[in-house]
Amino acid sequence: MSRRQHPLVPSVLGPVQLSRSRNQILESIFYRGLPYSRKLSTHTSCVNCLAFSSNGARFLASGGDDLDIHIWDFHQDDISHPWHTCIGHARNIFTLTFSASNKYLFSGGTDSKIHKFDATQFQLLRSSNAERPIDSLSYRNTIRSLSCHPFQDEVFLSASESGRIILHDERTWRNPSTRARDIIQVETEVCDVKFHPTMENIFASCDSKGTVCLRDIRLGFGPANKRMNQGVVQVFNTKISKGSIAHLSNPESSSIAFDRDGTKLAVTMLHHYPTIYSLSDPNPIAFCSAQTLPDGSPILPGQRSYSNSCTIKHGSFGSLGFDNDDFYCAGSDDFCAYLWKIPSISSLVDQRQIVDPDEWSSNAVFADTIGYAAGLHEPRYLPVNIKTPLSRLTGHNSIINTTLVHPNFPYIVTCGIERHLFLHSATPSTPFSDGLEFTPTEVRSLSEQSTREEDLSVHNLLTGNEQADSGDLESSTISLFDGILRAEGTADPFRSRRWSPYSDSESEDDSSD
Repeated sequence: MSRRQHPLVPSVLGPVQLSRSRNQILESIFYRGLPYSRKLSTHTSCVNCLAFSSNGARFLASGGDDLDIHIWDFHQDDISHPWHTCIGHARNIFTLTFSASNKYLFSGGTDSKIHKFDATQFQLLRSSNAERPIDSLSYRNTIRSLSCHPFQDEVFLSASESGRIILHDERTWRNPSTRARDIIQVETEVCDVKFHPTMENIFASCDSKGTVCLRDIRLGFGPANKRMNQGVVQVFNTKISKGSIAHLSNPESSSIAFDRDGTKLAVTMLHHYPTIYSLSDPNPIAFCSAQTLPDGSPILPGQRSYSNSCTIKHGSFGSLGFDNDDFYCAGSDDFCAYLWKIPSISSLVDQRQIVDPDEWSSNAVFADTIGYAAGLHEPRYLPVNIKTPLSRLTGHNSIINTTLVHPNFPYIVTCGIERHLFLHSATPSTPFSDGLEFTPTEVRSLSEQSTREEDLSVHNLLTGNEQADSGDLESSTISLFDGILRAEGTADPFRSRRWSPYSDSESEDDSSD
C-alpha cells in the first residue's frame, strides 16, 4: 500500500542532515502545540487502554468497556475505521500489549482472563471477521497490567489485584511444576508492571500502597533458595511532605512508564502529580503540574487544571519525532491532556533542592511546598516543578484516562470516559490522513450541581434501565463521572493517604517472602 511522505521530513538528506533538519522543523512548529485532531468513534463505551505495536508502531490497539479490541492501521492513507477487531473478553478490558516482534497481542481485564491473539493476522488485508484468541488463561482476580519482554515474543509479565506478579513463558505456561516458581506474591493490589525496554532482566512495579520499585527477574523468580527480597533492587521514594503538615502522605501509584532508553521512569499518583525519576536515583528529579497555561499565563480563579482524583490514568513518554524521549503526556480530570517537555536528567538533578528536616518544619517558606521524604526525620527532596506544559490537548468532554505518544512522529492518541479516540497532531496533514481539523479549544465546564435529568439517567445506568443507544449511554456515563468528580475531585492526599512509620513497617512485613 502506498504511503504519503511525512510532511515534516525532507526526502533527500543524509542521516546527520536529516536529524538536524527534522529537529529544526519540529522546533519551528511546536510553539503551536498539537492543535489538529481526528475523532475515531467505533467503540460504544469507555476506552481504557491503548498500545502501539513494536518496531515502527504501524498498529494501534484500543480496548475498553464494550469488550472489543480494535486494531487501527497507521499505514492507511485515511484512517477512520478499524483494520481488524478482536473479541473474547466477557468484562471490561484494562490492558493491552504487543510482543517484541508483533507475533502476539495480549489482553487482560476484569474477567480475570489473559487472551493471546495472533497479531500476524493484522498484516493481512482488512477483515470484517472478528479475531478470536488463540489461547487464554484464567486467574483469580482482575488483570491490571501486562508487559511483554523486550526481545522474546513468548515471555511477558502480568500484575493483578490479587497481589500476584507472574512471569509467563507461553512455551511452558501450562506446566504446573513451574508455576509456583514464576510468581511473586505481595499483600496488596499490584497496579502496574513494566519490563525495562533494554535490560531484559529488570522490570518495574507499583502497587496500591504507593510502593514503586525495580525488580530483577533472576532474584524474584525461580527456586526458593535462589530468591532474594522478591527481586527488589531499588525502591523509589514516593512519600510526599508539606512543611505545614506534621505527617507524610503516600499517594497510590496507579501506573508507571519508562522512556525508550529506560533512563527515566514516570509514576502516576492519585491525588498528586506525575513524578519523574532517574533510574539510578531513588528520589524524584521532577514532577509535572500545570500551574500555568502553555503560553505562561496564570490559571484563573475557578479555572480547572491538571488533576488526578478519579479513574485509573496511564501516561507515556515519547519523542514526537525528535531524537530522544524528552516529552511526557498524561490525561486529567479536567477533560484535557497535558504534554510536558522534560529537561535532561543532569539538569534536573542540578536544580533539585535537599532540605534538612528541621529546617523544613521550622521555615515558613516551605509551609505550602511539596517535598519527598523517605521518613519523617529524613531530608526533604524538592524536585523541579515543571509547571508550564508545552501543550494542552482538548476535544474531550470528560475525563481522559490514557495518553499514548507515537514513538516516531508528532502524534498523540487520547481516550477515556467517552467512546471516542482522539488522534492529535502538530500538522493537519499526516501519513494517515489529510483531513485533520483544528481541535475546539473550549473545554466543557463542570457544573456545581447535577440536573434532575442527569440524576435520572445515572440512576437508569446503574440499575440497567439505560437505553441501548450508544449516545445516550455515553451521556449517562459522563453524568456519572461528573458526580464522582464533584464528590472526590478535590481530595487531599494528606487527609486521604496519611502515612506513618507503623504503616510502612507493615508494608515491609506484607511484602516479605
